[in-house]
Amino acid sequence: MENKFSFKSIDFKEIIRQYTSKWYLFLLAIIFCLGVAFLYNRYTAPLYDAQARIKIEMEGNNNPELAIFQDLGSFQGQMNPIIDEIEIIKSRSNFVEVVKKLQLNTQIFRLGNILDSEIYKDSPFNLNFKESDSIVSQSGFSFYLNVMSDATFGYKRQEDEPYKQNTFGSNISTPLGDMIITPSVENIKIYKGNEFRIVIRPATVVADSYRSRVQITPLERTSNILSLYLQDRIQQRAQDIINALIAVYNENAIEDKKIAADKTSNFIDARITEIYSNLYSVDQSAEEFKTNRGITDISSESNINLSVGMENRQQLESASLQLNMASSMKDMVENQDGYEILPSNLGLSDQTITGTTARYNQLVAERNRLLESSSNLNPVVQNLDKELNTLKSSLLSSLNNTTGNLELQINSLARQQSRINSRIYSAPGNERELRDITRKLETTESLYLYLLEKREEAQIAFASASPPSSIVDAAYSTSSAPVAPNKMINYVAALFLGFVFPFMFIYVSGLLDNTVNSKQDLEGVVGNNIPVIAELPKIGKKDRKIVKKDDRSVLAESLRILRTNLNYIQKSQKSKPDNLIFITSSVPGEGKTFISSNLAKIYADTGKKVLLVGADIRNPKLYDFFSSDENVEVGKGVQPRRSTKAGLTEFLVNSDLKVQDITVPAHINENEIDLIFSGKIPPNPTELLMNPRMGELFDSVSKMYDYVIVDTAPLMVVTDTLLISEYASQILYVVKAGATELKVIDFPLKLKEEGKLKGLSFVVNNVKQSELGYGGKYGYGYGKSVKKWWNFS
Repeated sequence: MENKFSFKSIDFKEIIRQYTSKWYLFLLAIIFCLGVAFLYNRYTAPLYDAQARIKIEMEGNNNPELAIFQDLGSFQGQMNPIIDEIEIIKSRSNFVEVVKKLQLNTQIFRLGNILDSEIYKDSPFNLNFKESDSIVSQSGFSFYLNVMSDATFGYKRQEDEPYKQNTFGSNISTPLGDMIITPSVENIKIYKGNEFRIVIRPATVVADSYRSRVQITPLERTSNILSLYLQDRIQQRAQDIINALIAVYNENAIEDKKIAADKTSNFIDARITEIYSNLYSVDQSAEEFKTNRGITDISSESNINLSVGMENRQQLESASLQLNMASSMKDMVENQDGYEILPSNLGLSDQTITGTTARYNQLVAERNRLLESSSNLNPVVQNLDKELNTLKSSLLSSLNNTTGNLELQINSLARQQSRINSRIYSAPGNERELRDITRKLETTESLYLYLLEKREEAQIAFASASPPSSIVDAAYSTSSAPVAPNKMINYVAALFLGFVFPFMFIYVSGLLDNTVNSKQDLEGVVGNNIPVIAELPKIGKKDRKIVKKDDRSVLAESLRILRTNLNYIQKSQKSKPDNLIFITSSVPGEGKTFISSNLAKIYADTGKKVLLVGADIRNPKLYDFFSSDENVEVGKGVQPRRSTKAGLTEFLVNSDLKVQDITVPAHINENEIDLIFSGKIPPNPTELLMNPRMGELFDSVSKMYDYVIVDTAPLMVVTDTLLISEYASQILYVVKAGATELKVIDFPLKLKEEGKLKGLSFVVNNVKQSELGYGGKYGYGYGKSVKKWWNFS
């Protein structure tokens, strides 16, 4: 028949009881975790936040020239410029500048009893190094300082060293060179008598620390507005760092534009110098021609041809100039070893070249700025190199096309000029030569004025250059309270852990526990065929081991329950004798002697005649158990002790001894009990127990006494108990709670199945108070009254 899982088979109340019975663990864990949370909240340095918002001004978004390259797939890696701007803002060089600007690499801590407090701006003294700032910013150094008065202070390198008194303004030798400490007039009196720890760290290390902590994210995926966020121990410092970072980013971008403008101006200046020389030469030629030829006016008859020729000549000169400038720029691009700023706004008619040059200069400036804090192996730099190579190839292609078109145009204009000249040459030679000089003069002059205009435009463009970002919200704190540690969350987490830790401890302990802990556990192993007739409570070291006559303790009531259940089992037995009760266990130390002695005492309380036999002749315990005044109250009888009187061993060896010769009467707690001690430890206990006199002894005492309690040897250690088990009317198998493993119970059960143990019953000893009576649900509530822990009255 198939077994089906059912929730009805799970005792949820028992599972819950396993946890509620150990409520003190939860209480202690909660108190401990809340205490840890309190200490963490109390002594952890708080963190404050600062946030700012800026808008990135994308200047190249509307360039039609760049759209052509995007359509060709040349800028696939540059489709989201906001990401590149975030990387530029978070560049290492920007943060190094911020650290140097705010002097963040120098920290001053005022020493406290538990926590040190950092001073950001209102420092009581100033540090001045004779070495250059570049050397100081690259080194690490720390020392201690004690402000003794307005003029003196104590200085030491290590915490355990004594202070050396110095005066403010004196030289102090340090690993970074000589240092001079001057007092701050406004703050020195406030901090008089305080000790300080000054830490100087390399600027790059501090920059890397803040670089990893600053968070820069766009408000939305397609938004140009960026949010800058930082948490720091000092609220004002967090705001200053973000504001300084924005300022450094804008300043560097404007500096890049200045470099491009200066490069363009220098190129134009070189061209102006060259054209100015040509212009002077043409003016001198015209002057010399008129002087030598005596020419003062030109005939109006050739005005039409001359006008057409001049226009054609202007076009030819313009095309030649365009070709000259395009060729010069082509040579400059081809001869570049790396990536340098190219001149822009040269006036070339091809706007593609102008747009490509502007984009090229923008990427070169971005690459140079990244190289300040990284190497050529940086993935961003390598991506820029690829884009620059693509732009350079595109620019060379455009220049080649332009020069080719200009050459074709010049050839065409030259042929047309030849036709015009053929008509002009028919005029007087003086007029023709003068016109040639005049046309050349006018063309050169117009080009000269044009370049002057472009130079001014370049300077105006730089002067009016706007920063790449505009501030939407300057750095501010979202709250005046610290954002960390979050005290409420920490307390809630501590409360949660206070529940989880003991829960896991109890759960894991339950999984690892393979011992019997209660009567209910044992019944689950032995089943319904073999009874578990009683469970005895765990007693303390100071508790009495022998119950009194009118004892109403939990132990006494448990023994009375054991007696009642034994009487019921004896009445149901048909075999005789029925009053021989053997008590055994798996191993020593499980309480069989304790139960044997107290069971004999409980039977004696009812007026029955009881005999207690110590049948464990290998390791007798009755001597030790009854030899202490704490366990036995001596009356008018004989105090049981290990005497010279014969015991069980002597009876089995000497056939002349009778039962009366080995019986010791004892007066225990107002009751008479007869004892038969084990006697001397024999060398052959197994053979001795197989003596027929053992059967004679049990046959005699079963008739002489109402109850015979036999304390036998442990069953799993030796075979002694099995040798005499045939004489037993009832065998009580003692299981010690928390010690006897569940798998050990299989041993007596197997012996029961084999017929080697008859009348087998189990008794659970050493059970915790919370486990008594089916898990403490039905405990002995009529015993000794105990005041609850919460009742103080």
